[in-house]
Amino acid sequence: MLASQSGRPLVQHVVDQAKKAIRVREVIVATDDARIVDALAPFGTRCVMTSPAHQTGTDRVAEVARELSDDVIVNVQGDEPEIDPDVIDRLIERMTNHDDDIATASTPFANRADVMNPNMVKVVTSLTGQALYFSRSVIPMDRDKSLSDVGSQSGSAVGAAAWRGSDAFQLHLGIYAFRRVFLLDFSSWAPTRLEQIEKLEQLRALEHGKRIYVMPVARASHGIDTPEQYEAFLQRSRETVLNV
Repeated sequence: MLASQSGRPLVQHVVDQAKKAIRVREVIVATDDARIVDALAPFGTRCVMTSPAHQTGTDRVAEVARELSDDVIVNVQGDEPEIDPDVIDRLIERMTNHDDDIATASTPFANRADVMNPNMVKVVTSLTGQALYFSRSVIPMDRDKSLSDVGSQSGSAVGAAAWRGSDAFQLHLGIYAFRRVFLLDFSSWAPTRLEQIEKLEQLRALEHGKRIYVMPVARASHGIDTPEQYEAFLQRSRETVLNV
């Protein structure tokens, strides 16, 4: 979060992107780490210190939402410096015009090997785009194929191209738009059984019978979890500057 070889802390890049969204009134950084508050102070970013006891990011956002009056609250991960502002706007628009409790996003997996990665969460939806389930496991599971078939990267160039165009497996993107009233209710519920098994907080909402709309997007932004990913982000940023 504090890496700043670009001249700005990583999380400040996320703030800058979120501020480009037309429908956003204010961007607030919710954190329990005073170092982040200090690092963002020179940029005039509003930070709110939250309890260190929160089990999930949603619970942390709910603490801040209690002091807000906005009907829709969007939770953007602090490690997404290339988050598309249009995705934020589209989620807010969805919540404004429909009665979903939550709106989130997904994109087709670009690489079949990634489907096997438990850190890359899969989602399946109804015909109307409502989430049926989220899992770290491979869903849907093709009964007629083995796990090795699903995870294999072998095959012809034609096969690889067909995979990249497939929407059989959807990668869940960690961005949520909440209705504020629901968010406050959510944070008052104890963690549920499936949530605890999968370590996925959105399952708490599904287990309570709530509606989660999953908006399809063309591609995922790059989350930054490792030094190597941060270096790649810096390289992309330099290339963007050179291309302007």
